[in-house]
Amino acid sequence: MNIVLSVVLFVCGLFAGMLLLQEAGRRLGVRRLAMDPEGARAGLSAVEGAVFGLMGLLVAFSFSGAASRFDTRRQLIVEESNAIGTAYLRLDLLPADAQPKLKELFHRYVDARLDVYRKLPDIPAAKEALAQSIALQGQIWSASIEACRGAPQATMLLVPALNEMIDITTTRTVALLTHPPQIIFAMLGLVALACSLLAGYAMAGTKKRSLVHSLGFAVILTLTVYVILDLEFPRVGLIRVDAMDQILADVRQSMK
Repeated sequence: MNIVLSVVLFVCGLFAGMLLLQEAGRRLGVRRLAMDPEGARAGLSAVEGAVFGLMGLLVAFSFSGAASRFDTRRQLIVEESNAIGTAYLRLDLLPADAQPKLKELFHRYVDARLDVYRKLPDIPAAKEALAQSIALQGQIWSASIEACRGAPQATMLLVPALNEMIDITTTRTVALLTHPPQIIFAMLGLVALACSLLAGYAMAGTKKRSLVHSLGFAVILTLTVYVILDLEFPRVGLIRVDAMDQILADVRQSMK
């Protein structure tokens, strides 16, 4: 299923579930208060404290991890841009007759790398662009090794730069696919629903429903979960790393 659709369905389902469970909790609390006014809330504070504390920990750790991975993905764009730029500049160490072919391969390679991320969330198209960039890596490597024969200085400087340029591709791909296990998101949703049930039960003492409290609780918690999910998938949501791609695009424009 499409990632955007999955996130939207999850968040909308969570919001609706929280409202329903708040109402169910309130009705359960009203019934319990009618049956046992004195003991209806006995021991409830300890349960509420434990469940809400767990919710706070889950949100904190999930948000912290998502923000850290978001920053890592942005930093990797900068590192790849620097690696490609360095390797391209060191092509000047090669014999003049070998440079035009390699520079043309570099132009195509950077275009392919940009396409990998521009085509997301179209996964098949992004995989095709990734395969093309990997094929170009092989061509660049073979042509560079051939051109470095008899040029020890070029070999010492260009080969490590090419290694770094190629390695960062794998690092970025792994970073793009690195997310917490789905059970973590399921746990986050289940605990949020449990908190809604307890919140509704706690509001049973009021004669009238407080829409401000009910909606406010559901909206704030749902938005928090959405932001966490949005940070986890920065190529498809509202919080994006696309602007950082301009750094790599600038490297492409500087290639002459």
